[in-house]
Amino acid sequence: MARPLEDVTILDLTWVLAGPYASMVLCDLGADVIKVERPPWGDISRTSGPYQNGWSGYFFSVNRGKRSAVIDLSKDEGRELFMQMAEKVDVVMENFRPGTMEKLRLDYRALSERNPRLIMASTSGFGQTGPYKNRPALDIVVQGMGGVMSITGEPGRGPIRPGVSYGDVTAGLYTAIGILAALHERQRSGKGQHIDISMLDCQVSVLENAIMRYGVTGKAPEPIGTRHPTATPFQAFPTADGYIVVALGFGSENPWNIFCGLLGVPELMDDPRFDTGPKRTQHHAELEPLLSAALRKQPSAHWLAEFEAVGIPSGPVNTIPQMLADPQVQYREMVREVTHPTAGTLRIANTPLRMSRSESGIKGPPPDFGGDTAAVLHQLLGMNADEVAAMAANGIVSTEGGPDVEQLLK
Repeated sequence: MARPLEDVTILDLTWVLAGPYASMVLCDLGADVIKVERPPWGDISRTSGPYQNGWSGYFFSVNRGKRSAVIDLSKDEGRELFMQMAEKVDVVMENFRPGTMEKLRLDYRALSERNPRLIMASTSGFGQTGPYKNRPALDIVVQGMGGVMSITGEPGRGPIRPGVSYGDVTAGLYTAIGILAALHERQRSGKGQHIDISMLDCQVSVLENAIMRYGVTGKAPEPIGTRHPTATPFQAFPTADGYIVVALGFGSENPWNIFCGLLGVPELMDDPRFDTGPKRTQHHAELEPLLSAALRKQPSAHWLAEFEAVGIPSGPVNTIPQMLADPQVQYREMVREVTHPTAGTLRIANTPLRMSRSESGIKGPPPDFGGDTAAVLHQLLGMNADEVAAMAANGIVSTEGGPDVEQLLK
């Protein structure tokens, strides 16, 4: 099966996580992602641990299937080379601080004059406009400013950063969505456009019902552990040997009665504090210890089998090793082994996209630094080996080399 984006070529200037995550999504869908890296080290995440055989596992995981071309954009010749390449591609991606592309004279206005069909996606901490646009931002900064950390964690304790870099990942996903939308629109208009993605904006967009709840109640949402703010029981509970999650807060009241019967607490069925969903949420502080005490009497496997038999939504709270061993995760091939000739074999997360007529998934290992420079310049600009070698001799491009991780760590 063909991949849906096989006819899309991307020049990817992004680095670290938000931008590379976006281009990874598009690469898994078939786009030819040419990672344009800066000499002498390229994407700084190439030097981020942990390492295997001198290779960064961090870089490996989000740059799989891409190609690497090394161009020195600080040189006039390098910028002109990039301009010529941009004339031949569909998308340019960057996640520098706003103003960087203008200083390089490679901003959207300059590029679109050479290629009116070009789509450019800029991902930054605060976007290309506004009073904060020039501030630096990393994942935890936008999570804190976006309110996410204020509603994450246990009541009465300090703010918690979630265990995943949602500031980067959500910005990456929205960047990919924006590019796909612009590609679709270009089929009608024949024109490209500039996409402006702010990491802070993305954090606000995924606050779900927290903004609405504040507007309706006038009370600032606070951390409430694993439970849901409007559905009860809908949270993680301790068992005799671990934790499980139960999601019973929506729908009819019949599952509540069945749930109480299975737990051996039938007296809770008609308790006036708990006989409706809203009442259970109102009195959750009284209800939670009663349910926890009942669930602690049996191991997780017992309760999960009981709940599955009657259709009560539930599941284990898996560790990462347990998740990797889960038969559903394995059946869906959500974790794949990818082999690089130097780095060896690593297990990394696959794309969740499944299509009936199109292929998607990891195309291959990540690229060696500058390993594809010559091939890319020949493909896009028709350059021969001697022309590429001459540019390499002048320091405009590089066809080999990269960070020596062991040397950097000394």
